[in-house]
Amino acid sequence: MEEEKNAGTSHDISYTQNREISWLRFNRRVLEEADEEMLPLLERLKFAAIFARNLDEFFMIRVGSIQDLALMDENHTDNKSGWTAQEQLKRIYRAVTPLYGQKDRIFFQLQQKLSTAGISREIFTQLSGQEKKTVQEYFESFVLPVLSPQVVDERHPFPHLSNKTLYVALLLKTKNGGQFGIVPVPRAVPRLFFLEGEGIRYLLLEDIISAFADTMFGGFGVAEKTVVSVTRNADINPDDEAFDVEDDFRLRMKKVLKKRARLAPVRLETQGEPVQALEEYLCGKLGLAKKQVYHSASPLDLSYVFQLEEKLPQADKRELLHRPYTPRYSPMLRESESVLPQVLRRDVLLYYPYESMDPFLRLVREAALDPSVLSIRITLYRIDRKSKLAEYLVAAAEAQKDVTVLMELRARFDEQNNIEWAERLEEAGCKVIFGIDGFKVHSKLCLITLRDKGRIRCVTQAGTGNYNEKTAGLYSDLSLITANEEIGKDAAAFFKNLSVSRMDGRYSKLVAAPSMLKETVLTLIDHEIEKKENGLPAGISFKLNSITDRDVIDRLSMASRAGVPVALIVRGICCILPGVPGKTENVTVRSIVGRFLEHARVYCFGGGDDRRIYISSADLMTRNTERRVEIACPILDEELKRRILHILDVQLRDTVKGRRMLPDGTYQRIPSGEDGPLDSQEYFMHETANIPAPAAKEPEGGFLASLLRHIAKHGTAAD
Repeated sequence: MEEEKNAGTSHDISYTQNREISWLRFNRRVLEEADEEMLPLLERLKFAAIFARNLDEFFMIRVGSIQDLALMDENHTDNKSGWTAQEQLKRIYRAVTPLYGQKDRIFFQLQQKLSTAGISREIFTQLSGQEKKTVQEYFESFVLPVLSPQVVDERHPFPHLSNKTLYVALLLKTKNGGQFGIVPVPRAVPRLFFLEGEGIRYLLLEDIISAFADTMFGGFGVAEKTVVSVTRNADINPDDEAFDVEDDFRLRMKKVLKKRARLAPVRLETQGEPVQALEEYLCGKLGLAKKQVYHSASPLDLSYVFQLEEKLPQADKRELLHRPYTPRYSPMLRESESVLPQVLRRDVLLYYPYESMDPFLRLVREAALDPSVLSIRITLYRIDRKSKLAEYLVAAAEAQKDVTVLMELRARFDEQNNIEWAERLEEAGCKVIFGIDGFKVHSKLCLITLRDKGRIRCVTQAGTGNYNEKTAGLYSDLSLITANEEIGKDAAAFFKNLSVSRMDGRYSKLVAAPSMLKETVLTLIDHEIEKKENGLPAGISFKLNSITDRDVIDRLSMASRAGVPVALIVRGICCILPGVPGKTENVTVRSIVGRFLEHARVYCFGGGDDRRIYISSADLMTRNTERRVEIACPILDEELKRRILHILDVQLRDTVKGRRMLPDGTYQRIPSGEDGPLDSQEYFMHETANIPAPAAKEPEGGFLASLLRHIAKHGTAAD
């Protein structure tokens, strides 16, 4: 096949796809979970809500940034598709429209089934007379006093519509024609109003306001009314803002947060039947085109579905929700013994959420109180609002430990939480560093330094996920705790470099971005190519959230052409297309979407004695490899290597939640094998609950043999 090249790019685009289209295909996979008959009903509704929330962020961040790019550089082209920014927007708008129809179909099917199960969203017009009176009394007593209805006229200008706020919009009838009215749906009032009686019956606040909106505009009739929501560009980079030189960085971020709600509109959503006159009016005021308007029959904000769980009786929870799962304390550690002496003796690998985060939290708590501990250093990106870890760091500082926290204030949508914790940590005596100019610090690294038997020792923790107790129960992540001396020295050097904003540090075991991570990955891929060319066993496997880096993608294509089997487990964006003849025919791509968010990043090269495995904070995206501070940490213990290979092997064989990508970028279900269907997450829940120790048998012939069998079965272009 000849290389496909677009006039706008010098890259071969025959085996790559646009990242935004890839992401939309991933989010469709999320929505498909809401349509999965085998899942409990309320869990399915949650997936619909997650799909909608994902789409909100997509428009705020990705569509917003592409819209800005289209204004700044109309000739810029995407190096995976050859499309200009305007062409990308056109294809995005076209791809999103059918997703609304799919969401609506699934939502109303689930709503009907939930109603049969005793959970019913009610419509005001369908209530009994007494129930209508009850709702009216609630509206007049608790809702109306906090409403701010407005008519737009010469003395009342069109108001600012805040990002993702719900409004009831009305076209009012007057003697001189139509006039616009609007009522913000207040966030200070509970979103759900529950009716008395059998089961769980509720009305949405916006539906109640809409039902009584006619009464709020005395002297006007109502021609049309609908619920609307505006999505605004929220992709603010503080380094691009013209801040005063003397401003403290934390104060800059506070200014950025205030600006976020006022950025340019990128989408208008309307609920219910399309109302043309209102839409035309709003588009004119907001500067939006018709293609940026989306109609939804279902509610525009589905976040309320998570509140329904709190109202469920225990018996209904068993029917409508996943069975509760309690993470196990790591079988590598004795729960009755302090963690610190145990990790000084052996490396420990935690696998969230199947295993608890508690051993790491106990380690930090012990370090805070242990007189032999001299210092604690840690990078924080996203932490819980009620973070035990942060409290332990406070306790360590108050116990006169040297505590250094690199707090990334630019963790998108978590900025306010991070600002508040940074202030609390500073007050306790922690040394707090606020990131690096021009680079987000996304690494997950903690270093505990202590005096042990007359010598200085280090305990290093490196992970793939955030130090967040809440998400550790929801996200699938790996966390290594090691007393390896070389890794400890590297970690100490890494924190020293961060404290002086040095970005070019190089280390003996740890691999850091932006200085050496991409270079190392490319070199290790080249090594596998060389091995294959010399007739030696070779193989590459990555588990990632996303892969977009063009250099890495091109090198994987080279590996495939050399005959190296490449197995990718990529949850979200995947810009490399598998099975393209002559380009990626030895590449397979799997995506797993299930109960837990697959979040771990693993890089695996080779097989046998020279096999190299890293866990990392970094996806293979250009932003991570070139514009973020990241860490990849090697797994040196052979037992832990076998465990990670076991995890990869099980996930490659997932036929329930796994999907394989086809050469056109779409996903396909995977037929069950001879052993029947395999759900990797269910497998690990069962395995972790039952195994006496984490050691697991390697697949017959080793992981490389398993990888070769996998490629042989699934990696042909005929797929």
